[in-house]
Amino acid sequence: MLSRRAFVSTSLSAAAAPSASARDRPLNFVFILIDDYGWRDTGFNGSRYYETPNIDALARSGMTFTDGYAAAPVCSPTRAALMTGKWPARLHLTAHLQGHASTPTHAKLRAPVTRKELPLSEVTIAEILKRKGYATASIGKWHLGDPGFLPVDQGFDVNFAGTWDGSPKSFFYPEWEGKPAGVHGRPGEYLTDLLTDRACSWLKQQRTNPFFLYLPHYAVHVPIEAKKEITARFSRKPPAGGQNSAEYAAMIYSVDESVGRVMRTLGQMGVAGNTVVFFTADNGGVSSREWRQRQVTFNSPLRLGKGHLYEGGIRVPALVRWPGVTKPGSACHEPVYTCDYYATMAEMAGAPLDAGHRPDGMSIVPGLRGGPLRERSLYWHYPHYSPQLGRPASAMRHGPWKLIEHLETNQAELYHLGRDIGERNGLAAHEPERFESMRAELHAWRKEVKAQMPEPNPDFDPAREPKPPVEPVA
Repeated sequence: MLSRRAFVSTSLSAAAAPSASARDRPLNFVFILIDDYGWRDTGFNGSRYYETPNIDALARSGMTFTDGYAAAPVCSPTRAALMTGKWPARLHLTAHLQGHASTPTHAKLRAPVTRKELPLSEVTIAEILKRKGYATASIGKWHLGDPGFLPVDQGFDVNFAGTWDGSPKSFFYPEWEGKPAGVHGRPGEYLTDLLTDRACSWLKQQRTNPFFLYLPHYAVHVPIEAKKEITARFSRKPPAGGQNSAEYAAMIYSVDESVGRVMRTLGQMGVAGNTVVFFTADNGGVSSREWRQRQVTFNSPLRLGKGHLYEGGIRVPALVRWPGVTKPGSACHEPVYTCDYYATMAEMAGAPLDAGHRPDGMSIVPGLRGGPLRERSLYWHYPHYSPQLGRPASAMRHGPWKLIEHLETNQAELYHLGRDIGERNGLAAHEPERFESMRAELHAWRKEVKAQMPEPNPDFDPAREPKPPVEPVA
């Protein structure tokens, strides 16, 4: 009998190359988005504690991106960028929905009031593909609006479990009853398994039309809850590299099982060779004590985590498997981020973009084919205070250089990520011309997209303002 790891590798290898008949059919798309999943939370990015054999096998069968980024350090803005290809700052959707107007009472700045939903005027990637005859389904977390702004209002034929909620009440039924709303299960059923059941069931129904499955898991967001038997196994495993939460490891293991089940379903349907699979996360891992005063994960060598514009908050696992195109086991070291997937899928599908809806991201198809990507700047704008003690900031990256501007103090930092991925050695004083040039570019970009800025808080009290984050140690 094959081991789980060997079975995964064998089944993916068998489906790696598309058949001649498959090449004549339109491409299918499966987009798997994991919530709060840190850059170093996968085996292919170096974790020695978490176990991700299916995700690692997917990575070996496609192309990984060492410098993959989320469009924001929190969830809703990144999801909006994925759906539209636009910068969250341009959309005025820069905070998670529940935090759209939040400001700690005595903080120095008052955050702007941002959108509470993805506007219906935006043309989503689901709408673009639907016009080309694609069947479309969103199964999992939506977090982009109330009824009237749900997936079925934004180009998806099917919505299961997608609501305004950003997290479930529990990952076990019936404890999750009511959140996410309208989702029912069997007693003791695990939400990650239920979403996978629905995703695989929907896939099996797609026998004639090309399809786009959007599978945004609620995991591995809080609450940190996992199956007891898997948690018990990880509790016996020695910590490694600062990662030591058995329950979080078990949540990741269930997500990995989900990836394996989806890939096996594609193989059983005979469409794996004609289906492009994307895998990434909405922001970096939670490095703070957000869950019951316990550290969730450990992002080192990246600095900090979710809710911050340092690398730990925005650099995420990213891979694309495009059978017959991406070289198995290849890696791209050029930066890509969430906004790029819109134009990429549209180009792959041969779907024209609306003249009045131009994405800010670019197609990464040339890179997937093994060529270079066009050099450009990447931008982030987060004018908010995050629950993880992140503070209002903007950032940009060009080549290996990254600049972060802190909006409370108007001070900025410059780093060379190629030599200092941990952002410990500021180089502004050593590179004054580069520093000023990048800062001017960041300001010009904010002006171009009409980025909302925080304002002075009349209730500011230095003695009672939020404390700075404490960086976790291994």
